[in-house]
Parts: sequence; C-alpha cells; structure tokens
Amino acid sequence: MTSLSTRLLLTCAAIGVAGGLVFGIVGYLHAVVLLTVPVIYGVLIGVYFFPGVVAQTLLRRGGVALLTGTIAGLAASAIDPVNLWRHVGVGLLIGALQELPFLVTRYRYWKGWVFAVAAIVAGIVMGVFVLILVGPDHFPPLAETVYIGLFVVSPLVVTWLARLVARGVDSTGAARGVQGEMDRRRPRKHPAPLAMAAA
Repeated sequence: MTSLSTRLLLTCAAIGVAGGLVFGIVGYLHAVVLLTVPVIYGVLIGVYFFPGVVAQTLLRRGGVALLTGTIAGLAASAIDPVNLWRHVGVGLLIGALQELPFLVTRYRYWKGWVFAVAAIVAGIVMGVFVLILVGPDHFPPLAETVYIGLFVVSPLVVTWLARLVARGVDSTGAARGVQGEMDRRRPRKHPAPLAMAAA
C-alpha cells in the first residue's frame, strides 16, 4: 500500500468516524420521531449524507462516499450499539447512491450540481423505501407529500453544509496530494479554423 493510498484511507476514516458520532446520537432520535411525529422523519435522514459529501467534495475520488458511509455506520455502534446494522446499512446504501452520479462520469467530473442531483435522487429513493417499510397507507396523501419532500430537502441542505465544511478543510491544505481534479474530462477537439474556412 502506497503512502498516498494510506493517506486517502486515513482521511476517509477520520471523516467517517466524525460522521459516525453524529449517526450514533441521531440514532436515539429515530424512535422518538417515529412515535411522536413520524411525518418529519425525513429530516433525520440528511445526517447520513454528511460524511460521504465531505469526502467526495474534499477528495474527488471514486468510492470515498461508500467507504466513509460504511466507517461512519461502524463508528456509530460505539454510541448506539443496538442499531449497528441499521447504521451500517444506511451508511452503505446512501454511500452507494452518492457514488452513482459520479460513476456515470467515471469519476471525472465533480461540480456542485452533480452533488445536488445525487442528494435529490438518493433522498427520493430513501423516502420511498422507508415509506414502503412503514406502509403507504400510513399517511394521508398530503402528509405523504410532506414526508417524501423532507427526504429530499434534508439531504439537499446537509449536502450544501457538508460542501461548505469540505471547502473549509480544503482551504487548510490538509488534503493536498490526495485530491483528484475537479474536471478530468478530455477537452473536445474543435476543428481547425482553416479546415472550417475550407468547408
């Protein structure tokens, strides 16, 4: 293992552990929210997007959201051991969903709008998945709309905050040497001016 990959893994581990501490604390709120005001449950899901977005924004490398999400889920067990598999499962699922839009570009394009798309798609998937688990007839139609809406808004807000945090860390130079480029796509070849004139 090279020193570069070691640094990358250690950076992901640090982000994952920090995220896991938050996962663990929020884990205790799940039951409370589900028993009292289940319609706002989507607000809690945004927290699970934080470590993956920080890692992706800071490092711009494939697989870092999946890795940090998994580490965060494992770290959460120190605070909330009863829900270990829920934390690991959600960390894995959201990490995988966060990877997909970047995988489409083969991890060569890391602009902000792709993060927003990832948050929206992953939020909808998570919202529908949890709604199916609790039962589609659990809420009246208006409450169902609010419920799914919060699964979209919460990840978007957390994604924005996580990107701000990542930029702050980036400004310290802590990740220099392990970061990928913002845009690694090959530039399009434009026809030479003489060839265009001849045509």
